[in-house]
Amino acid sequence: MGMIQALFSKARACLPRRLAVASIAAVAALAAGCADKRGGPIPYGVANFGTPDSTAVAALGADYKIAPMDTLSVTVFRVPDLTGEYAVDLLGQISIPLVGDVLAADRTPEELDRVLTAKLGEKYFVNPDVSVGIKASAGRLVTVDGAVNKAGTYPVVGPLTLMQAVALAGGADEEANLRRVAVFRKIGGQRQAAAFDLVSIRRGETPDPALYAGDIVVVDGSSIKATQKRILQGLPILSIFRPLML
Repeated sequence: MGMIQALFSKARACLPRRLAVASIAAVAALAAGCADKRGGPIPYGVANFGTPDSTAVAALGADYKIAPMDTLSVTVFRVPDLTGEYAVDLLGQISIPLVGDVLAADRTPEELDRVLTAKLGEKYFVNPDVSVGIKASAGRLVTVDGAVNKAGTYPVVGPLTLMQAVALAGGADEEANLRRVAVFRKIGGQRQAAAFDLVSIRRGETPDPALYAGDIVVVDGSSIKATQKRILQGLPILSIFRPLML
């Protein structure tokens, strides 16, 4: 919005009144067209974007696979600077000092424990004592992120649709592109994705899809984070998120 306002000011200062009005209208039309359109590599109208592998709430066992948006508890014995809670991002990674980005998704806590132990032992510590636990599981919640007013995780206590989930997150913000809303879901052991046009859904032109515990919703917009943009642009995510194709 700051950039558009600057363009408005420049048009007013440098052009005759009639021409300035026309220029401002053109800039506004261009901005509106760019901010409210479909696009990206994630497919729309996915016919077989069905229910996830499991929607039941169950105790977390030793074979639990870490998922994006989980919160992990990592303890490194006698190293308080590395001990703490770490959020798994949408790419399935955690970022730890000295180690950097580490893929956590689709690993058990024990497997991630071994990975971190090996990485810390390569350069920094002799026989490091690492423990990994699950602080909070996103598999019991729906995560709404991107261009919304109250990004976060929300419990699924009954039937929930995409429009309702966005409403729980305080609705879309001023910079949202409601024609590009992505839903990520684990089906058949793989993370898959589909895109939805919330404008069409609101008009009743397309159905409002059901959401399930563990789903991740990302609303596109100019203010979304770099990680979210990477996902919506389809860069290195295909090894983790495999979009369904018609």
